Amino acid sequence: MKITRVTEDISLKRTIDQGTGAQREAVLNILQDVKDKGDQALFSYTEKFDGVLLEALKVSDAERKNAYEAIDDETIQIINEAAANIRDYHERMITQSWMVTKEDGTILGQKVTPLDAVGVYVPGGLAAYPSSVLMNVIPAQVAGVKRIVMVSPVQKDGSLPAGVLVAATELGVEEIYKVGGAQAIGALAYGTETIEAVDKIVGPGNIYVALAKREVYGLVDIDSIAGPSEIVVLADDTARPNEVAADLLSQAEHDQLASSILVTASLNLAAAVAQEVQKQLETLPRKVIAEASIQEYGAIYVTEELEEAIDVVNKLAPEHLEIMTDEPMTILGKIRHAGAIFLGRYSSEPVGDYFAGPNHVLPTNGTAKFSSPLSVDSFVKKSSIISYSEQALKANSSKIAAFARLEGLEAHARAVEERFKK
Repeated sequence: MKITRVTEDISLKRTIDQGTGAQREAVLNILQDVKDKGDQALFSYTEKFDGVLLEALKVSDAERKNAYEAIDDETIQIINEAAANIRDYHERMITQSWMVTKEDGTILGQKVTPLDAVGVYVPGGLAAYPSSVLMNVIPAQVAGVKRIVMVSPVQKDGSLPAGVLVAATELGVEEIYKVGGAQAIGALAYGTETIEAVDKIVGPGNIYVALAKREVYGLVDIDSIAGPSEIVVLADDTARPNEVAADLLSQAEHDQLASSILVTASLNLAAAVAQEVQKQLETLPRKVIAEASIQEYGAIYVTEELEEAIDVVNKLAPEHLEIMTDEPMTILGKIRHAGAIFLGRYSSEPVGDYFAGPNHVLPTNGTAKFSSPLSVDSFVKKSSIISYSEQALKANSSKIAAFARLEGLEAHARAVEERFKK
């Protein structure tokens, strides 16, 4: 990994992938086809892109049974234990509706309502992600969403990965469809003969999925335009180089575009971690992917002081931040921008990916400066409640009318004054 002394002019922000012109055009064509042709387009694109001619889009009971036969009981138990941790964490987020009555009879409040229907995209391709099922479905269930639809690209044999299917079945997801890519996003947004449209689409995917979500936003809501995975490790000379290197590589193996960065004031640690990364790369099964990621998007930034390193972290606003210092809790209050913060040696990033409970769907590409992780709030909407008494309106009608006329809206003013005409 390249070691760089931090200077004022160093560029710390990655560029959000907007896709090429050809990719955007392809996505628009796919979405239009799904809108016009429905299921026919889904079957056609599944055969074209996945090499599978499906007989049906919906996962059958027989396919669920086959998935269970492929997964041992211990793995199912681990899935359920992780799900319980995730559910417990998210149940603490539930927001209640509320109302308050003032002395003049005014009633104000907020009504919290779960969304009617949500679509969950579970990526396939390079790997299978049962954890993605848990992290996207559980907060929707906790929020009270009644209809949750899961879509995922098929494998070459026409099935979904057993772990993905078992995780969804354990959570009670009834609608699971074998369709991926931009065409799956189109189906969730527009609806087809088989797949009824939803109100919001969540879940990560490749550039075509991301571009499709961007295009349908407004017709439906989306969670975010997720970029490649990122990790920043903030460490001092008490950190162990082998552990820091292992954590950096845990993100690098995700994707050739993933970003793994160490920020430290210790030049000795920087040199030792760079050496460890190269050593550990040699034995990684996904060496080719991880090595490309490290070469293109990996970095070690060395600062003069720890306080400067903290400033660098806040500029990066990483998806995952590990604080591996002598007293990580003392630094927590100084961190302003990070999707998830892991404190101390034993809080390795995969703990959050799979098991601890907080959501692993996090803001990327520096968007942690203004965005939050996926949560229960992502699956509810809020309505304002306003009930004015006669006394309250009479006391304030002239002020309201004056404000309306300030904006040149005479009908607004008269709508209030009409109540008090003799």
